[in-house]
Amino acid sequence: MPVIELEKKTREALIRKLQQYFERELNQELGAFDAEFLLDFVTAKLGPRYYNQGLRDAATALSKRMDVLTEALEELERPEPRN
Repeated sequence: MPVIELEKKTREALIRKLQQYFERELNQELGAFDAEFLLDFVTAKLGPRYYNQGLRDAATALSKRMDVLTEALEELERPEPRN
């Protein structure tokens, strides 16, 4: 499985969010280097679980939509004439 890569803007925004969280909730300053290190750890270790759950959720949603589509197509069927 490929490594989860984040765009530069996204990484920077997430690093700021981690820093804000540490300041607000833990009353601790988190430097940019430490925040980046933490983000890399969370992305590598937890990211695949969230990614896989997202895939499962998408598959479930798609399956439900396909069931509706299949029912709609079945309603369009015409009876075949008997000989």
